[in-house]
Amino acid sequence: MTARAVALRSAPGAGPEPENTPEQLLARTALGDEHAFAALYDQLAGPIFGTVLQVLRSRAHAEEVTQEVLLEIWRKAATFDAGRGRVQTWALTIAHRRAIDRVRSEQAGVNREERADRLDLRRPYDDVTETMLDRHDRAQVRAALTVLTDLQRESILLAYFQGYTCREVSEKLGVAVGTVKTRMRDGLVRLRDALGVHR
Repeated sequence: MTARAVALRSAPGAGPEPENTPEQLLARTALGDEHAFAALYDQLAGPIFGTVLQVLRSRAHAEEVTQEVLLEIWRKAATFDAGRGRVQTWALTIAHRRAIDRVRSEQAGVNREERADRLDLRRPYDDVTETMLDRHDRAQVRAALTVLTDLQRESILLAYFQGYTCREVSEKLGVAVGTVKTRMRDGLVRLRDALGVHR
């Protein structure tokens, strides 16, 4: 992103430039444009985190789900139908659905444990499988984060988990905005490869 674009985005009341609307960024992301995705998550990470946090009330769980949502947006960019609404609405719908799914999954786990305690019976195979797959997905994401350099991981965690913009991350880390974007872009590519996500 150019210095002019950054300045315009930072100005009070200024929205994204026409070529950097969420809709256009997502369309370019669907074609594998990593720069476009870096700009898109800069716009969406904060609102997604806020939506998820309202449902989960747990910052740690909200951070995990926010990362899952952003990875889903990266994977499903090509499936977005502009005729059905705005990108931010679509993204926040995914976020809300993921957050509700997490609540249901956590509650289902509690319910299964309570039933097992009361009945002292072995849980059904499907319940065990579902629990193990959920744990595997989370472990896979955590393992993928370890392939990043410290600088990449630090930048991505601040943007994804804390909801900071690229400018805020640069101020927090004391590095240039361009450096932050490069770290995050390269880190996302490595995460994608580590998770086996193909364009």
